[in-house]
Amino acid sequence: MDNPQTNRTVFILASGVDMILSGIVLLIYFGLLPVDISSWGIPRWVIGLIGGVWFAISTAVLIYFLTKTDTPE
Repeated sequence: MDNPQTNRTVFILASGVDMILSGIVLLIYFGLLPVDISSWGIPRWVIGLIGGVWFAISTAVLIYFLTKTDTPE
C-alpha cells in the first residue's frame, strides 16, 4: 500500500464506517433505537460520551481526508 491514493481511500472508507457505527451508538443513547442499555451494567452517560467522541473523531478524519489535496510537496 505505497500508493497515497489507496491509503486515502482506505481512510475514507474506514472513517465512513466508523461514523455509521458511532451514529448507531448515539441513536441507542438518545433512545431512537429500541435497545435497553440499562441492562449492560454501564452508566448511560458513558455510552453517550463514547458515542459522541467516536463520532467527532471519525468525522474529523473523514473531513481531513476528503479535503486533503494530492499535490506533492
